[in-house]
Amino acid sequence: MIILTNKNWLIALNDLKKKDKILKKIINTYKSEKLKSKKDPFLTLAKSITGQQISVKAANSIWLKLEKKIKKINPNGILKLKKSEIAACGFSKQKINYLHNLSIFFKNNKNIEKKWKNLEDEKIIEDLIKIKGIGKWTAEMFLIFYLLRPNIFPQSDIGLLKAISINYNLKYPLNDKDINKFKKKWVPWSTVATWYLWRSLDPIPVKY
Repeated sequence: MIILTNKNWLIALNDLKKKDKILKKIINTYKSEKLKSKKDPFLTLAKSITGQQISVKAANSIWLKLEKKIKKINPNGILKLKKSEIAACGFSKQKINYLHNLSIFFKNNKNIEKKWKNLEDEKIIEDLIKIKGIGKWTAEMFLIFYLLRPNIFPQSDIGLLKAISINYNLKYPLNDKDINKFKKKWVPWSTVATWYLWRSLDPIPVKY
């Protein structure tokens, strides 16, 4: 299974810069930075749930409050907290339930990530969306930020679509034709293109 090793990241940069002049400028602006995995599947999914349908800044603020509440964010730690304590960090009732569902899943499925590492992207998405609270976008964040899969294009991601609109001078919201054009253009390195477009909007790198 191909993942974004340091070597593959450099190959991706060279390939994308040849394909896309605008992306080349963005890459050159942030060439010293790259996507990094947290190497913790539960944390990646929990933080992705936190970031659902809110800005990166808001998600980071909520997550920092949770980190102050709990010494180690893991399934046991989440389940030990009262729901009111999680709510005080800024989580909605719905997201609190999602975090609980995720925590129970990981408690009942030890080392599930070893299985996922050997599966194709679509099969992993199928597995993840069975957990209540995880949709396709959250599963795609997992593929990007934990498994470092190289060709993920999260086409429902508002940040990505806004970044394309701004950098390529296209009307927002983008139409399906434009979305499909970029989706095809960046194969097989859509993850790398997505990461740099996010970076073009945010003052700090996106992390899940």
